[in-house]
Amino acid sequence: MNNQQTDTVSYDRKINFAWLFKMALRDSRRNRSRLLLFISSIVFGIGALVAIYSFRYNIQNDVDNQAATLIGADLTISGNKIPDAKLQALTDSLGDDRSQERSFASMVLFTKNKGTRLVQVRALQGNFPYYGTLETVPQSAGNTFKKGRYALVDKTLMMQFNAKVNDSVKVGNTTFVIAGLLNKAPGQTGISSGIAPVVYIPLQYLQQTGLAKMGSRITYSYFFKFNNTKAVAPLVKQLDPKLEKAGFNYDTIETRKENTGRSFADLSRFLSLVGFIALLLGCVGVASAINIYIREKIRSIAIMRCMGVKASEAFLIYLIQITGIGLIGSVAGALLGTGIQHLLPMVLKDFLPITISVSISWMAIWQGIILGLIISVLFALLPLISIRNISPLNTLRLSFDDVTTIKDPLRWLVYLLVILFIISFSYLQLQDWTGAVIFTIGIGVAFLILTAIAWLLIRFTRLLIMSSWSYIWRQGFANLYRPNNQTIILTVSIGLSTAFICTLFLIQQLLISQVTLSTGDNQSNMILFDIQSSQKSAVANLTRQQGLKVLSQVPIITMRVEKVNGKTAADVKKDTTLRISPNVFTYEYRVTYRDSLTSSEKITGGEWIGKAVPGKDIPISAEERFAQRAKVKVGDKLIFNVQGVPMNAYVASTRKVNWNKISTNFQIVFPTGVLEDAPQFNVLLTHVPSNTVSAKFQQLVVQQFPNVSIIDLGLVLSVLDELLDKIGYVIKFMSGFSIITGIIVLISSVRISKYQRIQESVLLRTLGASRKQIFAITALEYLFLGTLSALTGIVIAIGSSWLLAKYQFDMPYHVNLIPVAGIFLAITLLTVIIGLLNSRGILNKPPLEVLRSNS
Repeated sequence: MNNQQTDTVSYDRKINFAWLFKMALRDSRRNRSRLLLFISSIVFGIGALVAIYSFRYNIQNDVDNQAATLIGADLTISGNKIPDAKLQALTDSLGDDRSQERSFASMVLFTKNKGTRLVQVRALQGNFPYYGTLETVPQSAGNTFKKGRYALVDKTLMMQFNAKVNDSVKVGNTTFVIAGLLNKAPGQTGISSGIAPVVYIPLQYLQQTGLAKMGSRITYSYFFKFNNTKAVAPLVKQLDPKLEKAGFNYDTIETRKENTGRSFADLSRFLSLVGFIALLLGCVGVASAINIYIREKIRSIAIMRCMGVKASEAFLIYLIQITGIGLIGSVAGALLGTGIQHLLPMVLKDFLPITISVSISWMAIWQGIILGLIISVLFALLPLISIRNISPLNTLRLSFDDVTTIKDPLRWLVYLLVILFIISFSYLQLQDWTGAVIFTIGIGVAFLILTAIAWLLIRFTRLLIMSSWSYIWRQGFANLYRPNNQTIILTVSIGLSTAFICTLFLIQQLLISQVTLSTGDNQSNMILFDIQSSQKSAVANLTRQQGLKVLSQVPIITMRVEKVNGKTAADVKKDTTLRISPNVFTYEYRVTYRDSLTSSEKITGGEWIGKAVPGKDIPISAEERFAQRAKVKVGDKLIFNVQGVPMNAYVASTRKVNWNKISTNFQIVFPTGVLEDAPQFNVLLTHVPSNTVSAKFQQLVVQQFPNVSIIDLGLVLSVLDELLDKIGYVIKFMSGFSIITGIIVLISSVRISKYQRIQESVLLRTLGASRKQIFAITALEYLFLGTLSALTGIVIAIGSSWLLAKYQFDMPYHVNLIPVAGIFLAITLLTVIIGLLNSRGILNKPPLEVLRSNS
């Protein structure tokens, strides 16, 4: 009866929070280093997100401040056809100062060493840029080159061909003196200069080059400066319908600011999701470490329960501990992220057309701290809620299984909160609920696959052990499924980190190998285009004279779509329910005609018709994505404008095209018997066996046919390799956070189970086991752990890269074993080293000293 009265008084009392904080502080004294190690799992995730958030806020400010230098003018009007008289009169009347530019792809020849390269030629007239400058060496060259037969040449070209200022470069039929080296133009990035290096020439010499001919794909741009910049916004509203009717586009500082900001927002969202994955890895580490920590605290909690502490009070004591340590970890992560943000502009410099400033963002810091606190508490709740089920009886029966139950409703509530948190955070990054749910499902599937594989491997290991094995091997294997094992947590954390890097290597190698495949003797690896009809035979003869095969010659005709099922561009703009892309009408298509399919095409609907019937509608074959944009299917009608001549056609078939193959692929293919007499130019495909033959052939083509442009697959391969290396560098940098987090989770998991390993090792040493035997057992355990983690990550990487190859890139799949083997060995070795370093204290001390120090 007295006991009942004591219980009643004890359990009806109010919670004394001051006492709870004091107990949490006292209980944590001997465990603070371990708690800090637990929470360090999230430090790098928080650091990555704070750095990315700071980067995002700085970019928003810099885009606002530098938007004018991205476009270089208050208003830009551009299109890929010659403006008619009405539009020309309109452009002549706009602005207080105006400039114009013609840009197109063409070959250039460096006269000193006869080097050739496909470049982006920009013929400029006027005082553009009005904001910012053409950054050149010497500095004055950005203005002086317009005063004579001079050129500005991109620095990548100058380095590639060892050219210097005052050397000569031939563009078409005209030779220009290099007035300066071009470092940067408005809106240009390091990536764009590597892919399409720029050569500026004065516009007044364009006609002399002979490159502005029928069939040349030239972009006509007009730049305007207004003294009253406020007049631009209302002006573009008036110009919009006129420009759309003429097939021209416009850009202003505000639209460029919006588009650039949107692009950077997409980049920061992607980086945030990568950082978030690192954070989720840390969350798994937190949940696992706290779970084992609570296991070890069962006796202490049971003793407190015997002394009258309520279950809720015991729960709050350890929640306060986790919250306090979580706050420390979040602040550390925020400080780390503030430092890391200084690296992001350097990592991403080749992708940025603006100069990024670096400043402390208090908003990003507070976001990181709050996020860290939420995650610390949320993912620690799963093991913490089990404290409510620890009774005084657990002082005698130390079983954690008795205090955890899958039927606990609070446990399922925590699971729901975790899922809602991941979906909500993903939505904040993507601004799309569907994408957020898909991302969450993807993360969940990855974790489930990794966990399932680890679980199956544990079961397989249990069955694999044989009594005939030596004791060391049996003990090392048994540690994989004993209580407090780290098999699942390490397989998930290290495996997912391994998967990131391994997937990167596999995809990069696949893309490179796909292009390399085209260097076979029977594959074209050089494409000559913009060949005029009068030059067709002469270019083919020159090719054969150099001992090269003419693999194919393809005619190309430029045209536009006038109507889709009777609907014009104006009809589509008025009736949005048609869902036809406006670009279908504004785009200038390059079309060919032939009577058969190529090896890169496959009919997916309708029937291929290779010859037209005179007097009837023309049967065309439409590429699948064009059909989707135009919302057409087999049997639908289109009217094409072939350089002023309307042509009635219908979709006879749809095709799937392998755009990854280096060949002449087309969105629209006409049958023979229709376009033979239309104004056209030609493309020639050949195969060159070596770089020496390629260079000599290109020199001859440029010298005899300066209007002909050449795509050299060897150059494409090197540019692609460079581009993938730069993209890979960014991905590796961000994936590094996941890898570091995985290593920390590995260390913390090993450290937290050290108590269990101490007892086992002391028992073994007491029974007579030598340090060498215990060392071998420990090494075998972590060798198996590292092997399982790496293998699981590689399995995920191979699966994901296969899916990307099949459904995204549509290419044949094969695995390059060299990077895979390297990753496997590195992860395995790292796991063994860390495991042994954490166990050396046990091996180097007598059993009694070890027990005393850990009692």
